[in-house]
Amino acid sequence: MGVIIGPRVIDSGASLLSVLIAPVPVAAGFPSPAQDYFDGRIDLNAHLIKDITSTFVVRVTGDSMERAGISDGDELIVNRALEPRDGSVVIAVLDGELTVKRLRLTATGVVLQAENPKYADIKVPALSELTIWGVATRCLHHV
Repeated sequence: MGVIIGPRVIDSGASLLSVLIAPVPVAAGFPSPAQDYFDGRIDLNAHLIKDITSTFVVRVTGDSMERAGISDGDELIVNRALEPRDGSVVIAVLDGELTVKRLRLTATGVVLQAENPKYADIKVPALSELTIWGVATRCLHHV
């Protein structure tokens, strides 16, 4: 079951990471010997975080979202200010339980869809309490 472990607040005064960037894309095929130098730095804050005041990092446990590229132990960057839409990967609170699922808005109601055939979709009953806590914008995946 894809659940999250407590969100971490991203401190607005902290610089998360600035790393060197290669000036050209890296080929996944035959390497070019001319591409062995780096050209300046890239601020990962600017690429990963659009709104520091509403962005959190959550760690995923479980394998229910594997086909969405989200694995056990990955960290999701979650923006609480984004409007969830049909197809968004969301952090949902269903009857007090946190979970990460794909949001599906259907003619018959709301479905929290797993991205692993081992898990059934959760058709949210009408009397259940559902809160969309935030929308996942990036997955930090270990390789």
